[in-house]
Amino acid sequence: MYRRILALVKKEFLHLKGDWWLPAFMLFGGALELLAIGWATSRPITNLPLMIWDMDRTAASRNLVISLENTGVFELTEAAESMDTIKNLMDQGEINAAVIIPHGFSSEIETIGGHPVLQVILNGSESIPAREALRAVEGVVRSLDEKITIDHLGIDPDLYNGFDFSLRVWFNEALNEAYYTTPAELALMLEFTILIFAALTFSREREFGTLEQLLVMPFSSIEIIIGKSIPVILVGLFDFSLMLGVVHFAFHVPIRGSVLLLFGLAFMYTLVELGKGMAISVFSKSQHQAFLLVFMVGMVDFLFTGYAAPVESMPKVIQYLAYLVPAHHWLNIMRGITLKGSSILDILPNILFLLVLGLVIGFFSLRYIRKALD
Repeated sequence: MYRRILALVKKEFLHLKGDWWLPAFMLFGGALELLAIGWATSRPITNLPLMIWDMDRTAASRNLVISLENTGVFELTEAAESMDTIKNLMDQGEINAAVIIPHGFSSEIETIGGHPVLQVILNGSESIPAREALRAVEGVVRSLDEKITIDHLGIDPDLYNGFDFSLRVWFNEALNEAYYTTPAELALMLEFTILIFAALTFSREREFGTLEQLLVMPFSSIEIIIGKSIPVILVGLFDFSLMLGVVHFAFHVPIRGSVLLLFGLAFMYTLVELGKGMAISVFSKSQHQAFLLVFMVGMVDFLFTGYAAPVESMPKVIQYLAYLVPAHHWLNIMRGITLKGSSILDILPNILFLLVLGLVIGFFSLRYIRKALD
């Protein structure tokens, strides 16, 4: 039995060697994608084009413009002379934000009971830069408002103690976006790697016309399944190790929990996705169809992982459906072990859900595959 399984494993690796571009693309393409996403999300948003229309042209308005520039978020463009200029450049995507300082801005600041107004226009078609620009403008306006209040009250700024709060961020002290995106991307890349390689196991044989030859050989269905599963598991775990190294060493994402626990649960998750992938492989009539089914299943899983949007903000029905998606629990496990240093007890509900889903998926997949082979 072991010799027959070993022969099938060697055969699968010979297939991979013949189609070397696919494993190379999946292994190193995933690492390159992680590098690109991590590099893009680890950098702060700066140099957003900002246009100023200063109709007041006073010392107060110039100080406001300097404060906006000193945030480091904006890069000032040429000053606007009319609303049409702002509208045209905003329509063309040349600027992300515009600030209009009206006539009388300085006098309203100096007058007790005055009401200075500042109009801010943001390019909402790009929501992330717009939110960053809004935060920067709000920070400048808050500081200016505090200064106006102190001046009007006529008190010593050193003696002024306004309301403040104490902030402490756990698990991601610098609020580095890469700490959020790269572990999630790693988890999803592992799913796609396993699904694609597993989905090609039988569909490749069928397309090449060698499936019938394999079935008439002295192999039982269990031996065929095990022999085709081992290479997928090895490739998946190697890919996981490679991407985990990229995440940890390139972007300094910590692994605060047990590495052994992380790899053990990665192996469990690999088996879960392996069952789905091999069922797709048996169902598919060609490699092309297998690819399409993998991406359809992967995209559906992606919606329920909480990567694009928090599952907690979704309707209750969607939240309940998310518990039936293995990738949702795997993503929570990844973030828990890497960022929070979670122990096995902390993530036990996710582990139990993943185990139960794995047993259910494995049982029906194995039954379907054996029936198709027999």
